[in-house]
Amino acid sequence: MKQIVALLIAVTSFTVAHAQQVLEKSTVQFNSVTISGLVRSKTDKTTIPYANLVVKNEKDSGFIAGTVSNDQGRFSIVGIKPGSYVLEASYIGFDVIKQPLFIGSLSAYLDIPPIELIEKSTTLSSVTILAKSSEIDSRMDKKTYSLADNVSQSGGSVLQSMQNLPGVTVQDGKVQLRGNEKITVLIDGKQTALTGFGSQTGLDNIPASAIEKIEIINNPSSKYDANGNAGIINIIMKKERREGWNGKIGLTSGLGSLWVRKQNLPSIRPQYTFTPKINPSLSLNYRKNKVNVFLQADNLYTETLNKNEFVTRNYEDGTVINSQLKRNRNTNFLTTKAGVDWNMNDQNTLTVSGMYGSEKIIDRGDQPFFNSNISQRLRLWQFLEDELKTTAMATASYQHRFSEPGHLLNAGFNYTFHREDEQYFYDNYLQTSTGTDAFKLLSDEQVYDFNLDYIKPLKYGRIETGIKLRNRIIPTDMEFRPGVNSVLDTDAGGWADYKELIPAIYGNYIFENAKWEAELGLRMEYVKIRYEVNPGHSTYKSDGYSYTKPFPNVRLAYKIDEKNKISAFFNRRVDRPNEVDIRIFPKYDDAEIIKVGNPGLRPQFTSSLELGYKYTWNNGFLYTAIYDRVSTGTITRISNTVPGSNLIYAIFQNVGKSYNSGLEAVWNQKVSPVYSFNLNGNIYANEIDGFVVNNLYPVPNISISPSQSVISGNLKLNNTFRFAKGWDGQLTGVYLAPDIIPQGKIAARFSMDAGLKKSLQKGRGELFFNASDLLGTMVIKRKIQGTGFNYISDDYYETQVIRLGYSYKF
Repeated sequence: MKQIVALLIAVTSFTVAHAQQVLEKSTVQFNSVTISGLVRSKTDKTTIPYANLVVKNEKDSGFIAGTVSNDQGRFSIVGIKPGSYVLEASYIGFDVIKQPLFIGSLSAYLDIPPIELIEKSTTLSSVTILAKSSEIDSRMDKKTYSLADNVSQSGGSVLQSMQNLPGVTVQDGKVQLRGNEKITVLIDGKQTALTGFGSQTGLDNIPASAIEKIEIINNPSSKYDANGNAGIINIIMKKERREGWNGKIGLTSGLGSLWVRKQNLPSIRPQYTFTPKINPSLSLNYRKNKVNVFLQADNLYTETLNKNEFVTRNYEDGTVINSQLKRNRNTNFLTTKAGVDWNMNDQNTLTVSGMYGSEKIIDRGDQPFFNSNISQRLRLWQFLEDELKTTAMATASYQHRFSEPGHLLNAGFNYTFHREDEQYFYDNYLQTSTGTDAFKLLSDEQVYDFNLDYIKPLKYGRIETGIKLRNRIIPTDMEFRPGVNSVLDTDAGGWADYKELIPAIYGNYIFENAKWEAELGLRMEYVKIRYEVNPGHSTYKSDGYSYTKPFPNVRLAYKIDEKNKISAFFNRRVDRPNEVDIRIFPKYDDAEIIKVGNPGLRPQFTSSLELGYKYTWNNGFLYTAIYDRVSTGTITRISNTVPGSNLIYAIFQNVGKSYNSGLEAVWNQKVSPVYSFNLNGNIYANEIDGFVVNNLYPVPNISISPSQSVISGNLKLNNTFRFAKGWDGQLTGVYLAPDIIPQGKIAARFSMDAGLKKSLQKGRGELFFNASDLLGTMVIKRKIQGTGFNYISDDYYETQVIRLGYSYKF
């Protein structure tokens, strides 16, 4: 027994001594430790990007080190010596949290448990004011705007709300960034048929009440689809995550076209005036334990004077034709999104959701044509458009969180079905006869998207990589129904099938230290497009293209100090022709300016450079950017005529190179507790090289245009007022300078919007009133010069709308 005890004592002594040696060696080896972790909200467990983290000495609270969390909410602090500290975490709108931090010497890396911040609010009388984060994030590649702050456009559509955002302009129903409409629009980070898989669509019919915020990304990284050279707009829909039952209900009503801005030409039906708008909305959310169920439903009914364009056409032979295109439109748009989040455990989450959209459009149009002095009517074209667009989406997304904070694997599948069911009925009144025509178009689009994304944090940043596969099929059938004295080109009807296959792989490396940031990315895409055309079509034949190309992106940033930062960007992107751009069927919504697609279109490629600078102070910031874009194979619509006819055919073509260079500045300033403003200015030079293109429709002909260039820009001022007793106000002024458009120019435009909102019922209720285009100055004026003709047009479409709305949170 004594021998056994002695042996145990000896073994124990040896073990302790050896452990001390290991510990001493470890202390020497790991005299500097890196800590990492995750910052998130305690309420809904969402990560908090750009939170402040500070390590202080436990004894005297002296500053040791600090950083901010990245856009995933993850942070790391390097170079901490072993000892006892206090870790302090803070973010605007949340309480500061302090927790003890012990740094040992056995490990060079320390992952601490997630830090959970509690949201705070400051109650002033009966209004709750939550702190607001900076609109431009620290990487300067993204701007984020809450629609709740856009008082002067509350209650309208997403498109109407966007026109007051800094850096955004709206023209012909499309959003432009820095004067460029080649934009990819996402909903919750995904392309959908609601907003278009190529060219943007439908933004004027999506209720703003369904939207939480809008992100504008001028320089997307390689993880995004390469389509859209001007950038990406990501629309984030509302979704609550609080415990138990909660939600929001709202109702908005309005009136537009308050008076006739320009009288009709003789002999047509009246313009819409005092057009009603109504938008009920409902959001519901139930969260308990591991399950979160959500529902968002909105219905937007509007009557609008959609178009009221007066045109004067002049031809080389001296012919002058005056016309007016008036379109009274009734629209009802219903959108519903529902789903469930299942947090299976701390590492795995599954979300399944569905979205349904139904858009019903009824257009009643009149288009009279007169001689030069409007003494003789040459023709009257009246039409009824009956269109129903139906969209259904099903989405499943899975996320696996590894033990290391920010280490993620995401997988997703998205299916979209979109039906376009459109009918037109025409009456054609000539001087000696009357004709009737009709057509029916049916298109069923199906899209299958699969993506797999992996994120791995590193000591000084992270890597991102993933794959994406898209398969898209659009069969379309056009049935022309000619009547008496038909003017339709019935040989241009029939069927066409669009097929798109796009597999892609990407990789992104992000580096960050105290002074430098770098992001290097590459996306490889293979694209195969095939467009099968009815063999009996009068002009076009089956066509298609394919390519495999790299799309790199680079971002380099230097933090001069806490207030000054500069960033440089480079990326290469593509604009693929959308199905509607190559659609072979002529459109007769304008009787004598007929739009036709072109299956021979090819992609437009763009390389972009940008240098940005941000200076921040206590009550504001100044952001400036210089940018330059060069595009090859520029896609644009070209107007032309053919011998023996005064009809104008507008056909998409690739016209060579175009250039866009400019300077953008955003100045945000809080002047006092009552008043703040955001001033955004953009000056740019647009240039399109001269071109010669061969048009095939309706017969072969040539269009020639000299080079065009212009210096243009826009200026936007948002004034925000916070009055006593819960009243907020906004006054917005927008000026758009003259600009070039294909074969012509568009004149300057100006508008002014205003709005008021009042917080009620201890912050749960809100009442608002607003008015757009107060002075009635927003008129679209164009001048077009074609081969053998020119025309000028003034569009007095509906711009003046007043709205009154109420919402209640529960």
